Amino acid sequence: MKPTKTKPAADHSTEEKIKNAARSVFHKKGYAATRTRDIAEEAGINLALLNYYFRSKEKLFDIIMTETMQGFLTSIMEILNDEKTTFEKKIEIIVGNYIDLLIEQPDIPLFVLSELRANPETLVSRISNKKVLMKSVFIMQFQQQIKAGKIAPIHPLHFIMNMLGMVVFPFVGSPMLKSIGDLKQKEFDELMQQRKKLIPKWVNAMLKIK
Repeated sequence: MKPTKTKPAADHSTEEKIKNAARSVFHKKGYAATRTRDIAEEAGINLALLNYYFRSKEKLFDIIMTETMQGFLTSIMEILNDEKTTFEKKIEIIVGNYIDLLIEQPDIPLFVLSELRANPETLVSRISNKKVLMKSVFIMQFQQQIKAGKIAPIHPLHFIMNMLGMVVFPFVGSPMLKSIGDLKQKEFDELMQQRKKLIPKWVNAMLKIK
């Protein structure tokens, strides 16, 4: 009797290598332009091994997109719900954390925006904590600031859009901005570090009642 063939046990390190490679390629190229062969080459493995672990590009993309969206949003939830930090301090921490994240992974904004345009319903469905933000301590503090007459009475989404816009846009427009300013990547990153202090000041200035 011939011995029965069994599948090799899943290797966690290989699985993570594939996911890291897929994250890098998807973030740069988006779903449509990415081939499984591109991911295999990035991971330094053959295509058969990639298919053994993840079966299809769709399955792998679903994992990467879910992790990207959840990581992008949940990374600040602990900050938003910290009752010990002030409203102003939360702004500083949120801005600083997002700038650090985008310096490390500058392709995330364009990746999210391109997929949001291509598949808005699918993308939004992956945001499991989309309602948590509006019920956070941060938003409660924002509303308390309005009631106390310390900031202008605006919808919190205006505030969120303005703050995130100032953080995210420079990374989306980085090729143009680096060209206009004749900046090397190191110089651009230094500008982004400066924005950690500047953005909270600008946000607070916009919120003040004149």
